[in-house]
Amino acid sequence: MKVVNPLINQTVTTEVILLGLGDHPELQILFFLLFLVIYIITIMGNLLIVVLVVTDRRLHIPMYFFLGNLSCLEICYTSTILPRMLASFLTGNRAISLTGCFIQLYFFGFLVTAETCLLSVMSYDRYLAICKPFQYQFLMNNKVCISLAAGSWISGFISVSVVVVWLSQLTYCGFNVIDHFFCDTMPLIKLACSDTSLVIQVAFLLCSVFTFPPFLLTITSYIWIISVILRIPSTTGRQKTFSTCSSHLLVVTIFYVTLMIVYLLPEGPSLRGSSKVFSFFYTVMTPMINPLIYSLRNKEVKEALRKWAQKIWSPQGF
Repeated sequence: MKVVNPLINQTVTTEVILLGLGDHPELQILFFLLFLVIYIITIMGNLLIVVLVVTDRRLHIPMYFFLGNLSCLEICYTSTILPRMLASFLTGNRAISLTGCFIQLYFFGFLVTAETCLLSVMSYDRYLAICKPFQYQFLMNNKVCISLAAGSWISGFISVSVVVVWLSQLTYCGFNVIDHFFCDTMPLIKLACSDTSLVIQVAFLLCSVFTFPPFLLTITSYIWIISVILRIPSTTGRQKTFSTCSSHLLVVTIFYVTLMIVYLLPEGPSLRGSSKVFSFFYTVMTPMINPLIYSLRNKEVKEALRKWAQKIWSPQGF
């Protein structure tokens, strides 16, 4: 929807059109069913991880405390994007109000920044557990764990608030179509009629401050971890030690590789379609597969899941 502002003699945009996955009317029901299944699996899988971490005392250690936080974050993360997509597939309405677009952008930016911080915290936890095992209990006590988790969530809140408030003060007019399935920063900035050079610089600065240090911490932690593992003389010892961090390393790799492809590679015609595909991976697929990765590659989680299932399905569980 567009309205004419008599003061500036321009057609001001009040809503935007999200093109989503393209114009394929015959596939909308199929897309709806597919993404509904993905959403249900994501919510149930991450909720199960949270339940296991809370109820099983053997998982009351820093590593699983952070995993529980990550699962909570993934539930919020996927709920920021998928319900809107499902409604669009079902109704065919691709329009979203400008205010709704800002709200979606805020929660998306908040959660993706919090996830980068939380993944780095989990890497640091594995570094302390493997490289400084005798100091681990002292360095990663309950107070430190809570502070690190809270700091991750707060960092996400701070980093995105300034940019979204600034974007909401800009004037949007003329072209109002975004070739994406959610409201992202740069596609939204391109719709603005106001001067956006300063807000782009501020957004880049905040992105650098809140994402590159966590990324460097993650890389540094795993360099030290791998160097320590390689010095273990026995093959069994190396495998056992690596198994404690392999799940997290796989999650980190998938998340950062797709994130870098989307935001760091130069934009061009050849990458326009693939950028949407990679965005799909880190916004939709990663929250769904994370519980599978942690449950299938982690002995403690598999054991907790087995005992929880036995308790639920045994005659005494009813």
